[in-house]
Amino acid sequence: MAYSCSSSSSSSTSSIFSIKPKTPSPKPHFIKASTNPSPQPSQQQPKPISVSKPRRPLDENIRDEARRNNPTYSHLFSAKYVPFNPDPSHQTSDESYSLDEIVYRSRSGGLLDVEHDIAALKTYDGKYWRDLFDSRVGKTTWPYGSGVWSKKEWVLPEIDDADIVSAFEGNSNLFWAERYGKQFLGMNDLWVKHCGISHTGSFKDLGMTVLVSQVNRLRKMNRPVVGVGCASTGDTSAALSAYCASAGIPSIVFLPANRISIAQLVQPIANGAFVLSLDTDFDGCMHLIREVTSELPIYLANSLNSLRLEGQKTAAIEILQQFDWQVPDWVIVPGGNLGNIYAFYKGFHMCKELGLVDRIPRLVCAQAANANPLYLHYKSGWKDFKAVKANATFASAIQIGDPVSIDRAVYALKNSNGIVEEATEEELMDAMAEADSTGMFICPHTGVALTALIKLRKSGVIGKTDRTVVVSTAHGLKFTQSKIDYHSKEIKDMACRFANPPVHVKADFASVMDVLQRYLLSKSPNH
Repeated sequence: MAYSCSSSSSSSTSSIFSIKPKTPSPKPHFIKASTNPSPQPSQQQPKPISVSKPRRPLDENIRDEARRNNPTYSHLFSAKYVPFNPDPSHQTSDESYSLDEIVYRSRSGGLLDVEHDIAALKTYDGKYWRDLFDSRVGKTTWPYGSGVWSKKEWVLPEIDDADIVSAFEGNSNLFWAERYGKQFLGMNDLWVKHCGISHTGSFKDLGMTVLVSQVNRLRKMNRPVVGVGCASTGDTSAALSAYCASAGIPSIVFLPANRISIAQLVQPIANGAFVLSLDTDFDGCMHLIREVTSELPIYLANSLNSLRLEGQKTAAIEILQQFDWQVPDWVIVPGGNLGNIYAFYKGFHMCKELGLVDRIPRLVCAQAANANPLYLHYKSGWKDFKAVKANATFASAIQIGDPVSIDRAVYALKNSNGIVEEATEEELMDAMAEADSTGMFICPHTGVALTALIKLRKSGVIGKTDRTVVVSTAHGLKFTQSKIDYHSKEIKDMACRFANPPVHVKADFASVMDVLQRYLLSKSPNH
């Protein structure tokens, strides 16, 4: 069955489409400016947003505009929960659930995955999807101004636009790390995907907009959901509390006491979350929240819930989009609970399966040595997985010893010819300081990923001309205390080789001149 888009007869509605069935196979759609952008009946199909459109009425907001222009959205694409199966060739069950059901595990207790109707999506070729996604970038049309919801058909295709809770997250900077790459690694094609440049300062926004939107839909359907809860090492709680606050939904957060930064702690508090500080680690918090959500009408928001991964996978699609749909050689992702490495794999794989690209990059998952169960599993040749007791790490968001998504991560790495690396505390802090010295301001987790890159460059696994993307998962401003401690050389048993403390000088001209002359001489001896 083929599908098409019909728009209303008014040119003001040209930017919103409603997908409806049609018989002929669609032809690729080319984006062009037009004074009459409405498609002819024989050409109707979901179409990219027009180059220009009249301004909406002054008494109407963008959500109202979307509702007016698209009152009878026809859901031609669909998705459902299915048991996560690391070997799709041996499907053992036809078990599946509607996304409107409140379910987190399969009947056997395994993970669930969101499965899309790929046959329906394949009605349109890769060029069509590339053009459609490209046409939505940078627009304010609801909800496509979001980097997540600009891929709505691939995320939550059946949700009404009116139910979506979005801060126009995503569309984050893909930064050419020119100086860092050349000076420290001898690379000329190194990029950093700054997912931390987002509404709450981390990549968790990408998944939380999807999850909270679905909760918003469930509440309107009178499902038994009073609030949304999560266990968190910081960033998840910040994202959950912000999106719930935007929708007026109560949020409940379980945090490990004294184990996250003040900047991370203040976010859920400021957004009105009900915060429980527990005398345990993340794994203990996770155990408790799973027990609580099985007894109370609280929707579980951790990455055990596969809805979040649907939003997070859009970062992978976005990377391809930012490279004009050229595939990088490597993508390096910090890993803790391990949902994100699978999300990146899923995004890349969907693009290949639907014809947008012809291959996927090799993936690297980077772990802190103090919380490295995946690394140990990888080094053992993927033999029996063993959880570890996570020790304190500056990369606090990945201080997880018993990751929920271990099976997903192994699947992603095996199917992308992937690698797992680790970083000691000194290595990750030095890498962070080196990157900052070249104009970045990264989080410790990105320091873990950069350490993995350094090791793979030194071993020759990653070549000097390989196009490589390091995923930066959170904003450095969330972790200023770790930077202060490093540059003050106040970290026990750490040399802090690249510390740059302030120089105390007498407040007189001669003293200042003397210090500056010596500094300038050290920077330019020939002068």
